[in-house]
Amino acid sequence: MADVTVDAVRVHAFTVPTDGPDGRESDGTLEWDSTTMVLVEVDGGGRTGIGYTYGNVSVATFVESALAGVVLGADAMAPAAAWHAQQTAIRNAGQSGAGAMAVSAVDVALWDLKARLLDRPLYQVLPSFRDQVPVYGSGGFTNYPHSRLTGQLADWVDQGIPRVKLKTSRDPRADPARLSAVREVIGTGPELFADANGALSRKAALYWARRFADEWGVCWFEEPVSSQDVTGLRVLRDQGPPGLDIAAGEYAFVLRDFEDLLSAGAVDCLQADVTRCGGVTGLAQVGGAAAARQVDVSAHCAPSVSAHAFCAVPHLRHLEYFHDHVRVERLAFDGTLLPVDGVLRPARDRAGLGLDVRWADLRPYRVHGPERN
Repeated sequence: MADVTVDAVRVHAFTVPTDGPDGRESDGTLEWDSTTMVLVEVDGGGRTGIGYTYGNVSVATFVESALAGVVLGADAMAPAAAWHAQQTAIRNAGQSGAGAMAVSAVDVALWDLKARLLDRPLYQVLPSFRDQVPVYGSGGFTNYPHSRLTGQLADWVDQGIPRVKLKTSRDPRADPARLSAVREVIGTGPELFADANGALSRKAALYWARRFADEWGVCWFEEPVSSQDVTGLRVLRDQGPPGLDIAAGEYAFVLRDFEDLLSAGAVDCLQADVTRCGGVTGLAQVGGAAAARQVDVSAHCAPSVSAHAFCAVPHLRHLEYFHDHVRVERLAFDGTLLPVDGVLRPARDRAGLGLDVRWADLRPYRVHGPERN
């Protein structure tokens, strides 16, 4: 193939209201009323690649001010080289947080462009270990009434998804009734996960870990304490009940964040978000670090990207099929994937991520960027 360079970068952002009670959703530590997708387009060789992240609209301006000029003129067939150049360019602006999310969206777009130029699905362009990823249904927000909570999780089980997760620990006194209602509806077969989003102290988390496992068969406890409390996570992992895995990592941005969790032995399963950890290029490094310690990795959200990217993670456990992101991606794109028998299978007959942007449907939600038809 002749040399192809990136000749345009466009950045958009769309804010989509939630569909929770009174327009709000909540977990153990946060309440929100919308989800913002920052979408990046990169052009080269007559094709356009897309990438995205979920975050504040400021991530869009970060891309425009700090990254677009770095990527313009870059080799469209060498996303990793462009990733390195971006990291160097934002050394002083900040490589973590919004910087990592901005790089992630651009990196995904560059990989999508490369795969489209090769006319191959993205997962086939990557050094993939598989062609499908298991999923778990995720939602179960703390402000859901029992009817919606049980209906949502039961629906995923009815779709053939054998593992489901609910949010807990905003009001721990309410959790026993919530967990009992879920178990009654889904039965004893499906795996049940709980996510405290860092709401608990170490002692409270240990108390609830034991109850979750003993009384409701919970086998996954995500962020029982803050993900910044690496020692606390290790305490939970060491002293928690057998069969209850401790998970964290969704708020890790740079490789050092993941290394801190891994070197401390803080998690049974490491989470990683391809739209936060440096995109496909950053995820490859995270996957290698986890593999060196024989630790499984779970994909955090963004299913339309994660279904491809995590095919290339050696020790993959599953992917979070998150209610909010599923809604936004179905609104935003044609070509999104549906779980079949509990897995997402990237399409073999669609190049790149296999997504086409539904610009007209997104128009009411635009909060940044040029209009597109």
